[in-house]
Amino acid sequence: MLEVIKPGLETSVQDMPGRIGYWEQGFPFSGPMDFWSFQLANLLVGNAPGAAGFECQFTGPTLRFQRDAVVAVTGADMTPLLDGAPAPMWQSFVVRTGQVLCLSFARIGARAYIAIAGGIDTPPVLGSRATFHQAGIGGMEGHALKTGQVVPVAQSDGTAGRRVAQDHRPPLTGAQIWEIEVVPGPNDDWIDDAGHERFLSSDWTLQARSNRTGFRLTGPEWTFAERAYNKNPEHGEHPSNILDHGYPVGTVNLCGQTPIILVNDAPSTGGFINPYTVPSAVFWKLAQSRPNDIYRFKSISLDAAQDMSRHINCLCTEASITAA
Repeated sequence: MLEVIKPGLETSVQDMPGRIGYWEQGFPFSGPMDFWSFQLANLLVGNAPGAAGFECQFTGPTLRFQRDAVVAVTGADMTPLLDGAPAPMWQSFVVRTGQVLCLSFARIGARAYIAIAGGIDTPPVLGSRATFHQAGIGGMEGHALKTGQVVPVAQSDGTAGRRVAQDHRPPLTGAQIWEIEVVPGPNDDWIDDAGHERFLSSDWTLQARSNRTGFRLTGPEWTFAERAYNKNPEHGEHPSNILDHGYPVGTVNLCGQTPIILVNDAPSTGGFINPYTVPSAVFWKLAQSRPNDIYRFKSISLDAAQDMSRHINCLCTEASITAA
């Protein structure tokens, strides 16, 4: 058990693969946005890679532990302190009963992950402990942590002194310009050649009005192919409108002239076109970017996206863990 002294900006319980099989009822999979950092945190403390842990956005929590535990912090650098002394990142360490772990503002990156040996033990909802804020399910009563809450943790010994090799971690540098790989489709044929060239050659700014549903971007105007204008009335009037259809996770959803990258808590269907899709292997970049950061998009093949995913999966194994 642990007590929430300060909750941080938005600290939520997440697990992997999240809430699978209920999207058609309106429940997305949720789960951690940077699943690379999340899985490594769990491996450090001896959990299964998908065990429930904390995702901390921009500012982390202050937690008092009510029993001894083995803990790991990965992802964004939030300068973790244990009873006021520096605690390591990307390494498992012991927290004694009564000690206080504090994460502050993210110096590099945007989202940190806290894993505790045994895993967070909140009740599963529809097969997952992942918090889905909009529906108020999962996690701690369906919302981010609140001051005074006591979070249940399953019992497990864990192992301290395990570290993730430097070259097996997401390369967080503090840079404000990100290369974001995308796969064309499913509605790339609704954009004309000039629109595609403009999308892939322009700087796109991440808006502050972004969250776990979608990342809003600001950039140049889109131009559309002939089919976006010569369509049946049921598709809608604006060239970005289309008859309601499924939205892939990671799709660049074009709402009028505003592209929104739909992420973990996004809806499954809607009536706007999706000219590109960000592969899941690139989500760690989205998760660790901040408002006003710049995205530069690069078109890749589906095969290349799958290769990227396999590479990250290989890094999220015991082969990445060494003795500190």
